Amino acid sequence: MTDTILVLTEDTLNPADVQHILSLHEGESLGYRVLVPADTERNVLSGIIDHLSVGELKAAWDEVVGREPTRAQATATAAEQLELSVAELRAAGREADGSITEDDPLPALRKAVASGDVREVVVVTYPHAVEDTFHTDWASRARDDLHVPVLHLYSGTSELG
Repeated sequence: MTDTILVLTEDTLNPADVQHILSLHEGESLGYRVLVPADTERNVLSGIIDHLSVGELKAAWDEVVGREPTRAQATATAAEQLELSVAELRAAGREADGSITEDDPLPALRKAVASGDVREVVVVTYPHAVEDTFHTDWASRARDDLHVPVLHLYSGTSELG
């Protein structure tokens, strides 16, 4: 049985993300399972603070006037992100599959880890000022709940969350 690295991402994995993830276990034969939440519940205040903390004034304004996506829109977006992320891992020569989760991905993480073949979890997100500061982000919650190593990477960078 091949060990699996579980990858939870809030957006499509880009080549830099895949490179960072694969560099964690160079020379090993591992499988990768990607989870992408169908995000229909946005915390508007956190979103505004996230955008303002990195100087994205227009994005902060868009957050104020924007609406939450419908279930169908969120699922379609997540399906596209999942398909592209799995394709990126496969293009790098790795075995990969994945699935879409609910807004809160923790139950799906628990279920995947309970299957017994998950070696570790890699969470790939953009910086979230409020969640990261108060340790309510996915990676912090997973560390508190799961009994496997959890690494938090910021998308498109080599920075750890």
